[in-house]
Formats: sequence, structure tokens, C-alpha cells
Amino acid sequence: MSAESLSDANTALDCCGGLNNVDYSQMDMSVLEELWRLIDLTEPRFCVALIAIIFNPFFWNVVARWEHRTRGLTRLFGGPYVACYSLALLILLLNVYRSHSITVAMKAHPRWELLENAHMFYTGAALMALGSVFVISSFMALGVTGTFLGDYFGILMDQKVTGFPFNVMENPMYWGSTANYLGLALMNASPVGVILTAVVCLSYKVAIAYEGPFTEEIYRRRSQRCKHK
Repeated sequence: MSAESLSDANTALDCCGGLNNVDYSQMDMSVLEELWRLIDLTEPRFCVALIAIIFNPFFWNVVARWEHRTRGLTRLFGGPYVACYSLALLILLLNVYRSHSITVAMKAHPRWELLENAHMFYTGAALMALGSVFVISSFMALGVTGTFLGDYFGILMDQKVTGFPFNVMENPMYWGSTANYLGLALMNASPVGVILTAVVCLSYKVAIAYEGPFTEEIYRRRSQRCKHK
């Protein structure tokens, strides 16, 4: 490239004097100010929802790993299947409470006019429909034990599930659930709902980071045992 071309490229990149010369004081911050005014991060119902979101994946990961290490639930309930079903019921109840607490938190805060339009409402409805498809189809593909950490109880699947929705994305149940919460927030024009959905997304990403490698290790050990038989 010639010196003249380099000079032209630098001139183009330095349009408006570069980002360092942007006067941020002239930016319209009214939208962010309005959003901040609508959200009270210390409001008790918001805090309860936040705790419920963070607690759920933490709880089931800790309990499932404890079970894998000690077989404590299996001994308590007299078998791995009953133990897994019992944990599944508890997880479902916790998730119902999480959904309830998020709904209560949204109702406790004002709606955001920016989200209060037909386009956002129908986008939210579409997200909830799509999320429900992913959640229900994931459950049907995995079954109770596959969905609710049966691997940690020694209930292993014969082979990895590769059909829908797992051929579309990894962890479709988690992301389907996230889509449901975001859809609910948009349908209710709730900025608090959007923020809580972001926390749900983050908590699932952390859970996946812990669950994925651990589950792979369980199946790797099973494969090694089969090879030595």
C-alpha cells in the first residue's frame, strides 16, 4: 500500500477527530436517566427475585455434586431413581417460586413507556412461544432423569442426544427458559424484568461452565470402564 493510501486510510479512521475528541457531555442521557428512575435495586421484592435466580442453579449443582461424591440421597431414598425424582420435584418447586418472585418484582415496579407498544408485546409473545418449544422439546428428548441431573445419580444415558432441539443449540432448556423470562418482561414492558432476565442468563452461563465439564468427565469415566471390561 502506498504512503498516500495509508494517509487516506488514517484520515478516514480519524473522522471527527477520533473517539478521544467526542464530547460525551452532549450525549442524550435522558433514556438512561428514565430507566434508572424506574428501577429500585434495593426494593425488597427485586432483591428476593435476585436471590431466587442466583440460588437455584447454585443449589442444584451443590446438591448434585454432593450426591455424586457420597450417594447420600440415593441411600436416603433407597435408590437412585427415587432420589433423582425427589430432587427433580424440589428443583421444579424452586423454579416455580423463582418465576413467581420475578413476576412479583415486575409488578412492584413501573412499566417503561419505551417498551409499551404492540411491537414489543408481540416480540415478547414470540420469545415465550419459542422458549416454550425449546424447554418442552428438551424435556421430551431427555426425560426426567436426563433433565434433572440423573448423571450425578449414576443414571447415565446410552448415548448423547443429538436430535431437536440439541441439533440447533447447546443447552436449549436453559436458553429456552431465558427466552421465556425475556418474553414475559417485554410483554409487561418491564425494565426490571429485562434486568432480572440478564441475571438469569448470567447464572445459567455460570452453571453451564460448571456442569458441562463435570458431566463430560462422568461419561468419560464410564467409557474407560467399558473399555477395560
